[in-house]
Amino acid sequence: MSAHLSAITVTAPQTLATATLTVDTPGTGFTEITAPARAFIAEAGARDGVLLVFLRHTSASLTIQENADPDVQADLAAALDRLAPEGVQWVHAAEGPDDMPAHIKAMLNGVSLHIPVSDGVLALGTWQGLYLVEHRRRPHRREVVLQFLGSRSP
Repeated sequence: MSAHLSAITVTAPQTLATATLTVDTPGTGFTEITAPARAFIAEAGARDGVLLVFLRHTSASLTIQENADPDVQADLAAALDRLAPEGVQWVHAAEGPDDMPAHIKAMLNGVSLHIPVSDGVLALGTWQGLYLVEHRRRPHRREVVLQFLGSRSP
């Protein structure tokens, strides 16, 4: 196995910037939030640090996934449906047959992400995008808390 560690850079955190992004989802599916996250980093004057992304809900989730081929999202949604299907006799069904499967899918994906920021740019790979994944069939208004911790651009 071959591995190479880049030069280590050290930055003292100078700022903590916070904003809430409101996302209206159309129902089940992936909503890309990369552009608003990049805009937040620019508006915060971020240089080097970390972007923390937190979703304030339990029936939707966040993920970093491929943003080039929509077939990836379709296959991921199908896989999640197989892992947490509707039509099972779930104990929690107060909000409809898609509610408990939505909670399970959110638990599998998670509701928080952290992305390094280097020289004012999200350190995402070429094919990576940030997504809010809606697991409920009907549209919802979701809140995503964005926080940047790090140094500011001069």
